[in-house]
Amino acid sequence: MKLPSSFTDYTRALLGVEEYEKLAAALEGEQPVSIRLNEDKLPESSFSLFRSSFRHVPWSTAGYYLDKRLTFTFDPLFHAGCYYVQEASSMFVEQALRRYVGEGPVVMLDLCAAPGGKSTHARSVLPAGSLLVANEVIRNRSQILAENLTKWGHPDVVVTNNDPADFSALLSFFDVILTDVPCSGEGMFRKDPVAVEEWSPENVEICWQRQRRIIADIWDALKPGGILIYSTCTFNTKEDEENARWIQQEYGACLLYTSPSP
Repeated sequence: MKLPSSFTDYTRALLGVEEYEKLAAALEGEQPVSIRLNEDKLPESSFSLFRSSFRHVPWSTAGYYLDKRLTFTFDPLFHAGCYYVQEASSMFVEQALRRYVGEGPVVMLDLCAAPGGKSTHARSVLPAGSLLVANEVIRNRSQILAENLTKWGHPDVVVTNNDPADFSALLSFFDVILTDVPCSGEGMFRKDPVAVEEWSPENVEICWQRQRRIIADIWDALKPGGILIYSTCTFNTKEDEENARWIQQEYGACLLYTSPSP
């Protein structure tokens, strides 16, 4: 894989030579395949015969690594919503929800929800009686989101097709807001060669500013004491640590921490 030299220089300085070489080797390696079970549709008793050949994702109760990529479109269980094909790293949202959301029902907004991996996951771990609003600003992607949530089968879900600014009218409405914001996509390099071609320092600059605008648009919709989950699939500090500090300084947010254990 031919990585942009500016990405290589920045990331090597960020991680150090040894850790950067590990990252570069991982980007050249085979992409792991993982799925997350819909335990309401595929109970443990019906799946137990196959579990011994799968490796559990440590931070997700229903996540499993597969030995190889299957032809999922030929599997009726896939189309029935019995499992979702999802990157294992995306399943970490479960840790934040289980640790910081109480036992009582909540109202949650998944702001940038398509195609639905985190939305279906959140709906599986939220307390009974909770409502999930899954939003996608791009219309054709919102239709895919609605299809995946319909297949997942939980009734307490609303799918919307709105700009983040539209939610500013709902003052202090949501207990939890998940913002899986558009980013420069450095974490997609191994999966999507186009992500490598489209990466540039200029795009990083555009992304971190867009991410702040999104947070500014929806912040007032979060209840005082509510939980904002800020998520990207990129490595650089401008879109991650620096934006997290900006949220803390601009809005008086308190940073929360969790560890990768179920």
